[in-house]
Amino acid sequence: MATADPSVHALISYLEHEATPMIVLDIDYNILAANTAYQRQFATPRQQVRGQKCYRVSHQYSVPCDQAGEHCPMKQALASRAPDRVLHVHHTPRGPEHVDVELRPILDEAGEVIAYVERLNSIAAASAQPREDGLVGRSDAFNAALSALQRAAPSQVPVLLQGESGTGKELFARALHQASPRARGSLVVVDCTGLSETLFESELFGHERGAFTGAMQRKIGLAETAHGGTLFLDEIGDVPLPMQVKLLRLIESGTFRRVGGIETLRADFRLVSATHKPLKAMVEAGTFRQDLYYRISAFPVQLPPLRERDDDLPLLVQSLLRRIGGSTPLRIDDEALATLRRHAWPGNVRELRNVLERARLFADDGVIRPRDLPPELLDGAGSAAPPLRRRPDDEKARLSHALATFDGSRAELAAHLGLSERTLYRRLKDYGLA
Repeated sequence: MATADPSVHALISYLEHEATPMIVLDIDYNILAANTAYQRQFATPRQQVRGQKCYRVSHQYSVPCDQAGEHCPMKQALASRAPDRVLHVHHTPRGPEHVDVELRPILDEAGEVIAYVERLNSIAAASAQPREDGLVGRSDAFNAALSALQRAAPSQVPVLLQGESGTGKELFARALHQASPRARGSLVVVDCTGLSETLFESELFGHERGAFTGAMQRKIGLAETAHGGTLFLDEIGDVPLPMQVKLLRLIESGTFRRVGGIETLRADFRLVSATHKPLKAMVEAGTFRQDLYYRISAFPVQLPPLRERDDDLPLLVQSLLRRIGGSTPLRIDDEALATLRRHAWPGNVRELRNVLERARLFADDGVIRPRDLPPELLDGAGSAAPPLRRRPDDEKARLSHALATFDGSRAELAAHLGLSERTLYRRLKDYGLA
């Protein structure tokens, strides 16, 4: 292990006073030091991380991250001589967790990298393990969307969530709100679908008593309710064109008037919008205002469809079964899970939940089997698009690579891959890797 120079030793002493988990690394991936916050959050009580390889502690890999198929911030920082940031799924005493990793190189007088400082922040808004609520996932596509949210969360920049119906746009909006400085305020959801111009204006801005027939008392609008928090405009592509100019004025100035009122009111909120519609095409067609589009899309985030999150399907199934199981624990057998993985999921996570809720009614002993699934999943019908599934050769190569690079037990490897231990053993046997 390389010996740190006096400046690195001074840095190690300084980091001990930091509340954020931090470690110091040499250029050979060895951990030179870890502050108390890191030891408390990422190491077991008796684990000595000093002198160990960072990839062994964080991922249980036997090789650096880039050789195990992941982005390695150390490799990037060495090439650029600049900080690098990445979202990884780390091994922790509590199991796999999403961690936002920022790595900064330490340069000597000649400009050569002599060490690195790594700052780690656990992401509470999403889980890499089954959970009863919120976002769950660990696939590359899911992590890319989650990483984008983490970058946007600390700022006030308007975020536009784009994706197919059923991809979880409201859950992503909630995760963004929870990770923002406005987390103590309210997340106010405005469903823009199916609202007439009059009703939309009343819902968003509120109205005064007597403003129209049936307005028996003053109503506080959702924009006013979102003051100090986040305003989430779900399916903003459905906002009536005449209302878009008033919405633009609210976003730009933060001011509005209740329907039937003359007083100018002010609302301070973070704007998050979502749509499954092609807003750019709508702008060209004249059905969505161009100025409003550019105002809401300062930070667009593309949410992946379920067919691009094949690695997440077992994790999503376990999480959804917890959420819909009620007092009776539910589980799914390997054959039924394999059937679900062959489906293209045009309805995304919403469709998956509906399938599991239906299957629950037929699983008398609490175990979902292929016979409990809808017929269209068994005969391959009902898919709006051809399944984008990993070919057997691809999965065999992935499992072989995981076996070669992962240092933990088979149980830990199964958890790392998002599989049950039984499923992992069965697949290793099928591919001759056991």
